[in-house]
Amino acid sequence: MAHNLSHVVEVPDPQERGQIYNGTTFGDEEGSIQFTSPYGGVRDRLWVRETWNWFDPGAIPADRAGARAPFTGAQGNRTIPWVAAYAADGHLPYPGYEGRDHWRPSIHMPRWASRILLEITGVRVERLQDISEADALAEGSFTWAREQDTPVRDLDEARLVYCQLWEEINGPGSWDANPWVWV
Repeated sequence: MAHNLSHVVEVPDPQERGQIYNGTTFGDEEGSIQFTSPYGGVRDRLWVRETWNWFDPGAIPADRAGARAPFTGAQGNRTIPWVAAYAADGHLPYPGYEGRDHWRPSIHMPRWASRILLEITGVRVERLQDISEADALAEGSFTWAREQDTPVRDLDEARLVYCQLWEEINGPGSWDANPWVWV
């Protein structure tokens, strides 16, 4: 019988109580509450979306091609090849191609155009404030700080930057609430 998880009760040794397993379902021991990660399980693959657009390959000079994903799509009653170009590559697909209007937001990227694939290697829950310095760096703390024009020399540690980012996204006081998070 599965239950909706409304809160997690801390136990002295979660592994002995069926809370940490290799997989997505936690609480496998008899009488424990089972809950599943909404983000996937070990060996699942996630495709990353990014700002992009698609083009007729003949419209992009070879020296500006960057990483391109081939796709054959229908346009009208004929089939033509398309390629994807990515804003993160740092150059425009062809001369005169400027402005945000020419890029499609990442939310509209189809699977065929994705060039980054991540594989889930482990799933667990932990308290937000238990994030390590290394994990905060892996989350892109300093990259976010630079985008906010925060001088890196003013930042004591990656966890502090991650705290600032968390509160920026989730609102004031959200860090202090120290919720359980999937990692």
